[in-house]
Amino acid sequence: MTRKRTPETDQGIQGEFTVAIYDRLQRHLRDKGWIETEDILRSGIVAGHALEVGPGPGYLGLEWLSRTEGTRLTGLDISPDMIALAEKNAAEYGLCERTRYVRSSGARMPFADDSFDAAFSNGSLHEWEEPLATFGELARVVRPGGRVFVSDLRRDMAAPLRWMLWLGTKPRAIRPGLLTSVWAAYTPDELRTLVAHSALGGCNVGATWLGVHVAGMV
Repeated sequence: MTRKRTPETDQGIQGEFTVAIYDRLQRHLRDKGWIETEDILRSGIVAGHALEVGPGPGYLGLEWLSRTEGTRLTGLDISPDMIALAEKNAAEYGLCERTRYVRSSGARMPFADDSFDAAFSNGSLHEWEEPLATFGELARVVRPGGRVFVSDLRRDMAAPLRWMLWLGTKPRAIRPGLLTSVWAAYTPDELRTLVAHSALGGCNVGATWLGVHVAGMV
C-alpha cells in the first residue's frame, strides 16, 4: 500500500546552512552526470528562451544553456536564498548575460502571455502549493507550440530503490530532506489525474522506476 502523501513546504529551500548543503548535493549530482539535462534535450527543448520553475542552485538550467546555442533562461523560484545562489553559480559558468532569476510563486507568474518558447522543472513539483494553478500558468506563459517538461521523484518507488537513493545521497545531512521530498511526491496515477484536470491536459505523463514526468506541447 502506498503511503499517503505528506506535503513538504511551499516556501522553497531557505537558510544559509540548508542552502549550502543542498548546493553540495546538486553539485554532486551534476558532477556524476545525474541531473536531467539529457531528458530535457530529448523532450525537444533545444532552443529559444526557456523558463525553469524551481531552479534551486541553477545547475540544471545552466547545464542546458551550456549544451545549447543562442538560448536564454529565466529561473523562477520562491526562495530568495536560492535565487542568490543561482545568480552566483551563473557567474561561475560565465552565463550571466543569458540568465535572469525572478522571485515568485509558480501559481502566479509575473510574466506576460506567450513569454517563453519552453518551460522545464525538475524536483520542485512536490513543493507546489497549487499544482493546477501552476500548470495553468505554464500553459499561459509558454507560446502555442512550445514545449513543457516537468519531472520529479515518485512516492511509490520500490523500497529497495528508495534505500539505494538514500545511501547514494551526499552529503549525509541532506538525507532527511530526501525522505520528506519522496513522501511529498506524486504517484504516476495521481499525476495523471492532476494533469487531466489542468490546462496541460494534452501532455503525456510518464514514469520511470524512480520518477514521474509531464511532457508535451502547449
